[in-house]
Amino acid sequence: MIVHRLVLFLLTGRASYDRRVTYEVTLTDDSIERVDDADAYQLEGPLTTFFRTTPGRTVVDCWSTRLASYRTADIRRIRVSLPD
Repeated sequence: MIVHRLVLFLLTGRASYDRRVTYEVTLTDDSIERVDDADAYQLEGPLTTFFRTTPGRTVVDCWSTRLASYRTADIRRIRVSLPD
């Protein structure tokens, strides 16, 4: 008989940033795009997508809001800019 156990982990630390940040995306044509109020980004196939997550959540999931997507091949640099 095989018994599977589910182990849940509670967060013990705080988020890296206590507020939403702005990402500055430099593209290969040297233009700079700003993505405001995002707190995460991830690769989705050929795109890099920026998300705003639900307060209290630390992962990108079905409750996250997509804010912007760029072709990954067109991105030269992504820089985090903390708002004042």
